[in-house]
Amino acid sequence: MAVIKRLCVYCGSSAGIDASYRGAAARLGTLLAESGVELVYGGGRVGLMGVLADAALAAGGRVTGIIPRHLHDREAAHPGLSHMIVVASMHERKQRMFEFADAFAVLPGGLGTLDETIEMLTWRQLGLHEKPVIIADIAGYWAPLLALFEHAIARGFAVALAREFYHVVARIEDVLPTLAALPQPSARVQSKLA
Repeated sequence: MAVIKRLCVYCGSSAGIDASYRGAAARLGTLLAESGVELVYGGGRVGLMGVLADAALAAGGRVTGIIPRHLHDREAAHPGLSHMIVVASMHERKQRMFEFADAFAVLPGGLGTLDETIEMLTWRQLGLHEKPVIIADIAGYWAPLLALFEHAIARGFAVALAREFYHVVARIEDVLPTLAALPQPSARVQSKLA
């Protein structure tokens, strides 16, 4: 069974139009804190990112934010985190988030969330890591992306094994139990990107 001490969560810097997205972000933050799992995220104070971090902090959790200097300087950084890491670029941000995390969860978000998610899945496909990726399909938000994955498989641009690179949950309460039930990633593969 996987031991998850730090969960990296990718999510929107906007809150979206459906209140269930905000509710899921807040609930996940609370669940992480109650479970003693540190939240690692993009360091923002707005949108779902801010809701997630605020909930984790309010429940007594530890929160590490990793934010590029250009976003930090625009006052987008959350001021009350347990630990804030300021990096030089978006690329360094993704690398550091990867290094800090034992696993990844994906909440609703936009292009940045898509970028981060696809990169982790691509690295998994390339054998660079075995860290679990959980896609939280809140209110069907990720259904079009999941359909695109199936389209790529059906058209011969992705192998059927790609389905094993991620796990989908419909309820935020299923994120941590799903992670706990997965096998522990091997240290040998984890070290390829460190």
